[in-house]
Amino acid sequence: MVSSRMPGQQLLLVTHPIYYTFVMRQTFLPAGCALKDLPVTQAVSRRDATARSRDNLRILGKSQLLCSALLVTLSVATVPFAAVAQAAPAAPAAPQLALPSQAGPTTGNTQTGPDWNRSLQRQGQSQTQGDGKTDRTDDRGNNSEHPAAPDVPTEFQTLVAQTIGNALPIFGSDLFNSAPSTFAPVGDSQVSSDYQIGPGDELRISTTGQLNQTGTFQVDRGGTITIPEVGTLTVAGLRFDDLKPFLRQQLGRVYRNFDLNVSMGQLRSIQVYVTGESRRPGAYTVSSLSTLVNALLVSGGIKPQGSLRRIQLRRGGKLVTEIDLYDLLLHGDKSKDAKLQPGDIIFVPVAGPQVAVVGSVAESAIYELRGETTISEVLALASGLTSTASGTSARLERIFNHSQRIVRDINLQTAGNTPLENGDILTVSAISDEYKDAVTLRGNVTYPGRYVWHPGMRISDLIPNRAALLTRSYFRARNALGAPVGSFQPDQGRIAVSTSPTTRNGNASTPGALTQNTPGNRSDAPTPTTSSEANANGSGTTVGDALTQSNGAFTSSTDIVLSAPDVDLAYAVIERLDPVTLTTSLISFNLGAVLAGDASQNLNLEAGDVITTFSKADIRVPQSQQTRFVRLEGEFVAAGVYSVKPGETLRQLITRAGGFTPDAYIFASEFTRQSTRRVEEQRLREYADSLETQIDTQVGAQIAGAVDPGSTVQTANASADSARQAVARIRRMQPSGRIVLKLTPSATGVSSVPDIALEDGDRFIVPREPSSVAVSGEVYNAASFLFMPHLQVRHYLRDAGGPQRTADSKRLFVVRADGSVVSRSYTNVEKAGVLPGDTIVMPPKLTRGNFLRDAVIISSALSNLGVGLSVLALVLR
Repeated sequence: MVSSRMPGQQLLLVTHPIYYTFVMRQTFLPAGCALKDLPVTQAVSRRDATARSRDNLRILGKSQLLCSALLVTLSVATVPFAAVAQAAPAAPAAPQLALPSQAGPTTGNTQTGPDWNRSLQRQGQSQTQGDGKTDRTDDRGNNSEHPAAPDVPTEFQTLVAQTIGNALPIFGSDLFNSAPSTFAPVGDSQVSSDYQIGPGDELRISTTGQLNQTGTFQVDRGGTITIPEVGTLTVAGLRFDDLKPFLRQQLGRVYRNFDLNVSMGQLRSIQVYVTGESRRPGAYTVSSLSTLVNALLVSGGIKPQGSLRRIQLRRGGKLVTEIDLYDLLLHGDKSKDAKLQPGDIIFVPVAGPQVAVVGSVAESAIYELRGETTISEVLALASGLTSTASGTSARLERIFNHSQRIVRDINLQTAGNTPLENGDILTVSAISDEYKDAVTLRGNVTYPGRYVWHPGMRISDLIPNRAALLTRSYFRARNALGAPVGSFQPDQGRIAVSTSPTTRNGNASTPGALTQNTPGNRSDAPTPTTSSEANANGSGTTVGDALTQSNGAFTSSTDIVLSAPDVDLAYAVIERLDPVTLTTSLISFNLGAVLAGDASQNLNLEAGDVITTFSKADIRVPQSQQTRFVRLEGEFVAAGVYSVKPGETLRQLITRAGGFTPDAYIFASEFTRQSTRRVEEQRLREYADSLETQIDTQVGAQIAGAVDPGSTVQTANASADSARQAVARIRRMQPSGRIVLKLTPSATGVSSVPDIALEDGDRFIVPREPSSVAVSGEVYNAASFLFMPHLQVRHYLRDAGGPQRTADSKRLFVVRADGSVVSRSYTNVEKAGVLPGDTIVMPPKLTRGNFLRDAVIISSALSNLGVGLSVLALVLR
């Protein structure tokens, strides 16, 4: 054997009986090459010197001819042997392989052998491997030429929809509705041990040890692979588990001391046929690992009229298996899902008898029957009854003798063995919402809910005493620890209680308890929520007077007693349904009289009655019966939250709280009222709405009268956006509801306070005398300055650096500590005297006619200076 080596090339020449190896170190042989330029190795024959010389002369002549042939060949094309072998079709390789003797393998040295990847990888590439694509499927398994048409409901589906009022799906159809584009396994998926090797499969073979080789071999159409120095091996039909032992045996004939690893490369494709009631019947090319279910999914699934329970796999004219997809859907059983082989036929027959199951079942659908099926078995297919299903009430609609429709009432407990017929509609009823022998208690009670009714039951059996009217949220509020001081707000003067019969405890949020400890004000006062919140939760009842009082201030008490003004003890109702006329009547009673032992008001209850108690927040009651909370803060002898009596005034309450402390600055006191705050909120919303309307109007006018509409629109929209942001800030403002009491700067004592009647949620704050005066607005140094009795407004403006260029000095005003305003409209502001706690405000200039800019300035003044809307309107008018 003569071998001529060039970079990236190898040429084999076979002669007999002597093998020669030509080693070429250049890309071509030089002209006139001689035998001395080609080292010759004599291999097998033993000859004497004479014979050797004679042979050398003969070889020399042949070598010169061979040199010429090599030069011509290499000048035309330099083709590596590996490429030639790779491009060649599968052919007998024995003449090119030097097979050692069976007893001749050597040990102890690394056996390289020919490079498998450079010699015989991917044999038989003229054999086109299936790419998963046919005339019916694209590379993703979709039938591009014949897309599946939308499903048309079957006659039975239409009948069911007309009967129950809504469409009902066929059980299992959703398995195919959302299927991926293809279920053909990818090429590197793990194969099972029983996988049969066939033409087109790729085998990845690698060895380690004394033989280090790696190669990928494709099984040709003849079912064989060719391994250098080993030979042609027939592998088609072998199980994957048997492949490795077989290859180890064959390689062991040539090599020793090696480890073998075998895996599958790209798998072959096979062609199968999907027929019958398939959405896209036809021929499909799928992976050799595909199963019957895979092929069904690739073909788009089954038509509504097709069977999911009798799908057949036929091979060679014989039935291989029949699969019931219900086993897969209901039990996850895929044991009958057979692997496909080339030429297999999947046949989907027409669906068998069908029934519809609707109502209180786990899965309402149309089910296909297989043989005789009872009601119990069909309910099992529907995954059983729901928790609210009636175990006795069901309705069966049947087509009798293909001539008429009939309806039968079914008791599921006794008729479970009744067989169903094709076209039956089984409706399972839900259990009734009616409670048998029960009454419902709701409203301002500790334990709202349903209770067992018994003959002779009376109201006092449900509400035995006043403690039964205390809600659980009340106790949570009283037991709460660590609530911040001052967390109670008079405008949150209610505790909410749900009247929903489904809420056992009947409670809303748990507010924190009042923890401020001052004389006449104790830490056990509750923290109620608003009546509106309570009404939203269903009752809106209150528990404000659940605490005992000492001179009107809340004190702690171990015995909780609910006083009359909180719960409406004068009115409660029984809601009763007349079973004959089916009309509802309201029977009122005096709850207070019941608790006092009045037998005439302690009415008998009947099964199904609903008893509701109310609070004064639910139903408006006379003012004399309403509970009021007023908060006194600051320089009071006994500051705190007080429950005021009907008609009690502010002066009377301050006297009851012990009066003012010596440090009280009554002139700067702040009196706020919830009703006033709500009015201010309404005016603020109206003002914001008016601003938005004017913004839209002005933008439209600017665009309509513009010479260059394009640039004008952009400018106007930008200005409008800025103005709308200002309006949004106005909407977020929280009015205080402050009422100016018109007190004198020298006011002292309780007698100087107006004797006004108090309302629920009023708040009166008296601070200590401040020592500063604030200057804000368009000045160079907005800050607070030490109060000096002899200084005027102009002096403080000078200390603040004076007005800026953007300031409007003509509209300078002073907000007094009592909330009143001093402006140029009434006096010379610059020379006005200043009192402790006053605020001097230098407003910005307004541009008359530019409403959008004014809106921004106004909102900024409102948010930054904290000036009320009415005050600012007074100054800017």
